[in-house]
Amino acid sequence: MEGINLAAMLGGVGLFLLGMTMMTDGLKLAVGPSLSGLLHRWTATRLRGLLFGIVATALVQSSSAITVAAIGFVNAGLLPLGQSLWVFFGANVGTTFTGWLVAVIGFKLKLEAAALPLIGVGVLLRLSGQETRRGAIGNALAGFGVLFLGIGFLQQAFAAGGNAIDLSQLSGHGLWSILAFVLAGAVLTAMMQASAATLAIVLTLAEAGVLPLSEAAGAVIGANIGTTATALLASIGATPNARRAALAHVLFNLLTAVVALLALPLLLALIGRLRELLELGAQPAVTLALFHSVFNLLGVILMWPLTERLSRYLETRFRTREEEIGRPRYIDRNVGAVPALAVDALQREVSRLGNIVLELARQRSTPADGDGAPAWPALDPFPALARAIVDFVTEVNRHPMPADTARNLAALLRVHRYYDTCHELCAEIAAIHALPSGVDAGQAEAMRDLAAQARQLLEQLDPQPSGQPQLAENALPDFELAYHALKAGLLEAGASGRLPIATMEELLGGFSALRRLVEQAHKAASTLAGFAPLPAA
Repeated sequence: MEGINLAAMLGGVGLFLLGMTMMTDGLKLAVGPSLSGLLHRWTATRLRGLLFGIVATALVQSSSAITVAAIGFVNAGLLPLGQSLWVFFGANVGTTFTGWLVAVIGFKLKLEAAALPLIGVGVLLRLSGQETRRGAIGNALAGFGVLFLGIGFLQQAFAAGGNAIDLSQLSGHGLWSILAFVLAGAVLTAMMQASAATLAIVLTLAEAGVLPLSEAAGAVIGANIGTTATALLASIGATPNARRAALAHVLFNLLTAVVALLALPLLLALIGRLRELLELGAQPAVTLALFHSVFNLLGVILMWPLTERLSRYLETRFRTREEEIGRPRYIDRNVGAVPALAVDALQREVSRLGNIVLELARQRSTPADGDGAPAWPALDPFPALARAIVDFVTEVNRHPMPADTARNLAALLRVHRYYDTCHELCAEIAAIHALPSGVDAGQAEAMRDLAAQARQLLEQLDPQPSGQPQLAENALPDFELAYHALKAGLLEAGASGRLPIATMEELLGGFSALRRLVEQAHKAASTLAGFAPLPAA
């Protein structure tokens, strides 16, 4: 077996990576503004999510760009993790477009003749519109040309002569050689952080006759495994959803790699038959590009019936304490199938939601050390639990139910809305802790007293197992009188110039939010009081 010119190979890989970077950056800038909108519209079903992943990755030549966009939507709660998996799987299939690019175009053209005009036109477009879409397209064209030059150098490196690298020691040992090239492909991809460069090297080796087809296929499988290194690196210190997405990527690639290795002789025979049917020619590079596409599509077919289970498994991984608290305790799909049982379960879950938000409200109405506003707690399970309750009610509404059950569900949904408003108001009450120099001692004392009254009321308005709010007879009227007295005092201080108008408005806004919060909590407690008392859980 002939040696490989190391210098030409390193130069070819460098140019290929530079071309890929330029092309990816240019395409992302040209197509990028449309990606977010398309992602949101095109992931409603698993098939649409898969197609979006394939087409978008082929367009921007970067599976990482599509994956990052999908993870952003998952973290924002706009895209369920289960649906996002199909975008990731599609992105994996879309990366096979690079192999076709190298096999069909890279080895069919006189590369210098194609590359140099592309670089020239691309640079002219870039210079004529640096910050425009035209400049981005120019950058992509120039990158395309540099990529072709890199393939040209790789062909030179593997066509003849040097003796820097000799693959004869690795090749020709049957299964062990295939496994060695799987490892080599994975390590090379992990080191370069680009499966496209590994594929270009493998396809060029196979086309030059340096590497037998079965061993080249092993290296292609290894390149697929190596792409998981990027996802694993990106998941370090990332959010739980980002780590779940990375784990899905790893599991998908490992599954497809294991199946492809176990069925390699069969797959290569199938590829040969497909190539003849499609009249693609017998070039090794084309065969390997077809193999890369087929085994990734095989992975998608294998995952089709497993995705729901995988999604449920991923949801149990990397759970934060916030997610554990925000996880429903009483409602699930089984309960939702029986509307009469769903009402009791929902009453418990909504009461628990009220306990969470009113505890937050009490924290926010208590001054921090030094009489400053308390920080928003790092642990806030309310949003996750509130979304789960809405999803549960949506599920229950799909089943026929008696009129009184429907009324009870509507009432509990109204309580949910009251608590949702309380949560929003918690962000606005920090201003009640501001004590500027213009506030006299009497007003400062009145402000502290009103905040203390609110905390006491919120304690009494916490949802009780009995369903009855434990309010003193005159508690709410006394709170209202105290609020209006404080409001009048602050308005007078602002009108007389003793208090800056901006400060006055900030304080009034904070105490108005506190008053509304107490009102919403009282409405929620009063509505819950209309239900039968809950037995001990």
